[in-house]
Amino acid sequence: MFRRATLFVALCLASSVTAGAQDTALQPEAGTGATSKDAVTSQKYMIVAANPLAAEAGLEMLRRGGSAVDAAIASQLILGLVEPQSSGLGGGAFIIHWDAKSRALSTIDGRETAPSSATPDRFIRGGRPMPFMDAVRSGLSVGIPGVVRAMELAHQGHGRLAWGDLFAPAIKLAESGFRVPRRLALLLRWQGLDHFSAQARAYFYDAADHPHAEGVLLKNPQYAATLRAIAKGGAAAFYQGAIADAIVAAVAAAPRADGGMTTTDLASYRAETREPLCFAYRTHRICGMGPPSSGALTIAQTLKLIEPLDHVHGAQSRMSGTALHIMAEAQKLAFADRNRYIADPAFVPLPSGYLDDRYLASRRSLIDAQHAMPKPEAGFPPGVAQRSFGVDATLESAGTSHISVVDGDGNAVAMTTTIENAFGSGLWAAGFLLNNQLTDFSFAPTDGNGVAIANAVAAGKRPRSSMAPTMVFDGSGYLEIVTGSPGGSRIILFVTKMLVALLDWDMSAQHAADLPNFGSEGGPVTLEYGGETVWPALVLKGYGHIVKTDMMTSGTHTIVRRGGRLEAGVDPRREGVALGD
Repeated sequence: MFRRATLFVALCLASSVTAGAQDTALQPEAGTGATSKDAVTSQKYMIVAANPLAAEAGLEMLRRGGSAVDAAIASQLILGLVEPQSSGLGGGAFIIHWDAKSRALSTIDGRETAPSSATPDRFIRGGRPMPFMDAVRSGLSVGIPGVVRAMELAHQGHGRLAWGDLFAPAIKLAESGFRVPRRLALLLRWQGLDHFSAQARAYFYDAADHPHAEGVLLKNPQYAATLRAIAKGGAAAFYQGAIADAIVAAVAAAPRADGGMTTTDLASYRAETREPLCFAYRTHRICGMGPPSSGALTIAQTLKLIEPLDHVHGAQSRMSGTALHIMAEAQKLAFADRNRYIADPAFVPLPSGYLDDRYLASRRSLIDAQHAMPKPEAGFPPGVAQRSFGVDATLESAGTSHISVVDGDGNAVAMTTTIENAFGSGLWAAGFLLNNQLTDFSFAPTDGNGVAIANAVAAGKRPRSSMAPTMVFDGSGYLEIVTGSPGGSRIILFVTKMLVALLDWDMSAQHAADLPNFGSEGGPVTLEYGGETVWPALVLKGYGHIVKTDMMTSGTHTIVRRGGRLEAGVDPRREGVALGD
């Protein structure tokens, strides 16, 4: 009977739901299957990372008395080796740190920057924006990497173990070799040889141009040498000297176009300490990264819009079509403002009333509990003149990873780290891949009406991001949740789902991670493939939504403090694990 009902629903949906192929512009790091994750708890400390070897390196630091920052750095260095499609030394990161003793929250912006040669027409050819993947596979896409400076800045403020000690596990693994994980093997096969420079091909493919298969022992002596140099000389060894020369040479030799990066650009890079972006939601305080990340602001608008509305709060609303409708409508409004106003704050100040209660109330009035709105225009928050910025059509890729850590003293780190597209630009330097982060800028500097776009390219500018490392505090100010996810612009959808599942639907961390992904970035509502979204899709269609299905490959890694213990939520869509004592 159930099978017949499901078949009937599927037939009904066939004409109304687009079972679309994966949009490679949005989600280039494809799904490679799901693996059921067991619930994991610990008493003292915990790390959740996207690969078991990376989590083990972090756990080793925690067992040695290291801080949450120490564990996150050791984990990241392993991820750059075993999960090179997602992050590494050639990319950037946002880091949130909670100091339990001083009850202080801080954030570090390690976002890549455009080189000094960059101009607003960087991606314009013949008067038109160049094809997206042509830009990715060129030197034009490569930003000045920020993750090494960001890690060093975090360690200077909150590290306990010696800087060089954090590099030892990754150096040892790079020299002795690691077994190619299933996800890396499948993504290499999916990506194809043409994405990579000759040096990268020589590393990822065998002599017959076949991608390395799962289980092959892979060594990276170049990466080990680079790590040794940084372990000894600090971040300066990365941004000056032989490693910097190798980065500049790789960008200059890129196919299609030289990116115009110089050794001066690298030597001048600085990670920035920024004020966290915090807001109240029900009885909680939620904090994340401010611009140039759009993650926390867009999540904040979404949650503040739904906060007083019915049909979302309570376990009875879990994955109901009505709850998903209300959330999608709020997300449409939040993404409209995001796309218009958020950019590098050094170039484009955020409107002062972006989260103003009266402004949000006016936007909330556009939400109809029974009918879907068309794709909305951006509003006019206090502090911005009408038509201040043009309509942006930036595409954002999804090659990213997330690490969540709580150490033995209650300090915590949420670190989202990326090289942007799957395998970044495909360019190789000194044992690692370089990012294609500059394709997060708008390719066109103005919209169709000639109005300047906030997220346009400029020299030294940081492209807008959707990364959303997030922490949640209870009404007394105690840390409750550490979370974040990869996923391009869909990071905002994935982290919003996690927060609603934990705070509104009373779910465990692991059950929340297992929950199907969903949401809207302004147009159709996208639902993750699976039987659990069939009935909500029918309801959404009834409200007038266009509904799409997709893989929606998240990698949401979460730690929840509950009842005196730490509880993990590990995304089943990737190879991550949670470890702790």
